Amino acid sequence: MPFLTDDGGPASDDDSSSAGPRSSPVSPPAATDLVAARSQLLDRNAGGKRLDAPALRQVLVDLHDFWLTTKGAEIGIRPDSGFAIVAVGGLGRQELLPYSDLDLILLHDDVDHQRLSDVADGLWYPLWDAHIKLDHSVRTIPQALQVASQDMSAALGLLEARHVAGDAALTDLLITGVRRQWRTDIRGRFPELVDHVRDRWKRSGDIAHRAEPDLKNGRGGLRDVQMLDALAIAQLTDGMGHLRPDSPGAGLHVAYNRLLDIRTELHRIAGRPREQLRAQDADEIGAALRIGDRFDLARTISDSARTISYSVDVGLRTASNALPRRGLSKLRRSPIRRPIDEGVVEHAGEVVLARNAIPSKDPGLILRVAAASARTGLPISASTLSRLADYAPELREPWPQEALSDLLVLLSTGPHMVAPIEALDRTGLWGRLLPEWGAVRDLPPRDAIHTWTVDRHLVETAAIAGTMTTRVSRPDLLVLGALLHDLGKGRGADHSVVGAELATQIGNRVGLWPQDVHLLSEMVRHHLLLPVTATRRDLDDPQTAQDVVDKLGGSPVLLELLAALAEADSLATGPGVWGDWKASLIGDLVRRCMRLMDGEDLAAPSPLTQHEVSLAEAGGVSVELIPTDGAHTFAVTMVAPDSPGLLSKMAGVLALNSLRCHAANARDGAGSAVNTFVVVPSFGGPPDAGLLRQQLLQAIDGGLDVLNRLDAKERESPLPTAGPTVGSESDRPTVAVPALFAIAPPRILWLDTYDDDGSVILELRAGDRLGLLARVAAVIERAGATIAWARVSTLGGTVVDTFNVTMTDDSPAARAAMEAAILDVVPPPTPVSETDGGAEDAGKAGVPIG
Repeated sequence: MPFLTDDGGPASDDDSSSAGPRSSPVSPPAATDLVAARSQLLDRNAGGKRLDAPALRQVLVDLHDFWLTTKGAEIGIRPDSGFAIVAVGGLGRQELLPYSDLDLILLHDDVDHQRLSDVADGLWYPLWDAHIKLDHSVRTIPQALQVASQDMSAALGLLEARHVAGDAALTDLLITGVRRQWRTDIRGRFPELVDHVRDRWKRSGDIAHRAEPDLKNGRGGLRDVQMLDALAIAQLTDGMGHLRPDSPGAGLHVAYNRLLDIRTELHRIAGRPREQLRAQDADEIGAALRIGDRFDLARTISDSARTISYSVDVGLRTASNALPRRGLSKLRRSPIRRPIDEGVVEHAGEVVLARNAIPSKDPGLILRVAAASARTGLPISASTLSRLADYAPELREPWPQEALSDLLVLLSTGPHMVAPIEALDRTGLWGRLLPEWGAVRDLPPRDAIHTWTVDRHLVETAAIAGTMTTRVSRPDLLVLGALLHDLGKGRGADHSVVGAELATQIGNRVGLWPQDVHLLSEMVRHHLLLPVTATRRDLDDPQTAQDVVDKLGGSPVLLELLAALAEADSLATGPGVWGDWKASLIGDLVRRCMRLMDGEDLAAPSPLTQHEVSLAEAGGVSVELIPTDGAHTFAVTMVAPDSPGLLSKMAGVLALNSLRCHAANARDGAGSAVNTFVVVPSFGGPPDAGLLRQQLLQAIDGGLDVLNRLDAKERESPLPTAGPTVGSESDRPTVAVPALFAIAPPRILWLDTYDDDGSVILELRAGDRLGLLARVAAVIERAGATIAWARVSTLGGTVVDTFNVTMTDDSPAARAAMEAAILDVVPPPTPVSETDGGAEDAGKAGVPIG
């Protein structure tokens, strides 16, 4: 065919494409020759070297540029002619796909109508006659600018315009004018752009978790990167510049090109314009791109789409904060920096590092930032993530207790944990904390019932488990087990066995006690035991429950953890996996197993140390504050003559000084109350022990009402309001202070003791709150009950507070009244909307790409 050279490119005098006319006339090929040349390039049976996807796109661009240039010269579209051929869409970006439409504009300088009609007919009719799909328009520069100002799609298309033939100065005027207009009007058009993008996502779904994704229009697709380019033209973002090349997905540019190559092969294999990747084409596309089978292809698509999605979130947020101010808004003060945690502050609606934070000297800063983001609902700044990726060192093994605590806080925030973990993962920080994560990152499930990739399924399971933490006595192990239960997948062996070994490895690394490491490993090893047994064996057979008890070593704690994990795992798998039938079977099995197990030992107070005994015998009021092994954790010992309400006053004094209580033991000895607390300052350092003693004396004497002061402190620092990621300045959050979301509903348990003094044990499981111990203790004491001793544990975002109380009226009505009063002071569960997790995508996935 004379229209192609030997290597498949367009023939010309200098064997190169040109955007302008040749110095010597070249007889333009007919449009039918253009079609024939395209067909020859795509003919699978044709001889010659098969072009890879990038080369094919470039040859198609050169082919069409050559035809348009020579045809334009024939009909009079030359320099200084007042005409220009302008390409938009794929040809404009020089990313023309095999069966993409031609998007062309015939630009003119208000020429004579008859002359314009002759030129337009000479250009369009040959393409129409050859049945080439054409999206065309004829405009002057003012007309094009007017259309761009009124139509968002047209504006985005014109931002990608490229001169092909004719009067280059005319095209330059158009491109310059469109970009200047876009930058000038971006403040008013930004909400329209956001609505335009969200409507597209709603129609096309999320690419990363779709069985048959729309590569062009879905969330995380090609259109999103083109939108980011438009924001970069408006000087609101840096386009593709914020992700590191060594991060998962290798940065935005690589992710975009991967999806573009896959879309190119989809066109070539399907033999038609198609944006949705169908199951029947997946294996052939994977082989053509040397990726592998359809599962390997699905993993590549998920990785690329999630990288793009994260970049879009950052880009829209950055653009929203960078919108130019006008009018009185110019006089508004810059956003202030509000402390959230040690080294972590809120600024302009994002979690950022404090000015005095030194990532290179603070290995736990990564988890502290992530926990702060999950607690407040505010996103992590891209610059903060980049700085942490560059300078934060590895955590030593075993992790400090503070790092483990921050991980548990992160995992206990339910659906609020998803965004921070995704941000850490896309920037390579999550894999630094959990190197084992790489084997399951973007790993597609092999079962059509699964909605998510394996890594996202683990996060979703942990998020759902975070709403169940008050059901179990070890909420920390529940969320850790949920996060790790399928970590053994993708390694070519039984994932439960491999996962148990990995759980042991990770448990030792993060600093769990040996018995907790064993319990975590057993959770992962047996996470399928209850659902498999309940649905496949006869529950009326006594041996069924006995076998389960034997496998679990008779541990009721492990049994209750596995019951909660089974529900969370099923709910995170896909729609219809968890239902009344399955719930009733597992519940029945658990009840039968519990009857065969011995009950747990009741909680008991820890004995006084010799030093604490000496403090009690000395009498008076004393306060000691000493550092612990953690850089930001302190032990406080308070001793005072025993009196009603003393525990509430001691805990209240700590809360007034922004000291969060992670653990506490309240006991008595020698007529004094000896209470020890493990505390962490919300930010900054702790107050002097002398100040704490002075405030405690005031509280005991009645000069300081700690509960009223706590209420006033909360009113002065309301909970954060995490506004939308995009929108007007009025939508941006103006307040961000330390706060924990209570995801799981609070629960109160009553347990009879073995003592003969009539005391009972009250166990509270609830979300944490600054000053919660002081408020709960005050409620118990106001009800006329005496607290003999108390043990307090904060496990992630859930407190497990145990009180040994003696009630003057231990009737059901009195207990119900006390429960109601306690529930009034604990954090209510935060409503979880579909946008917090993955509910909006439930039911949309099957076997990945097939």
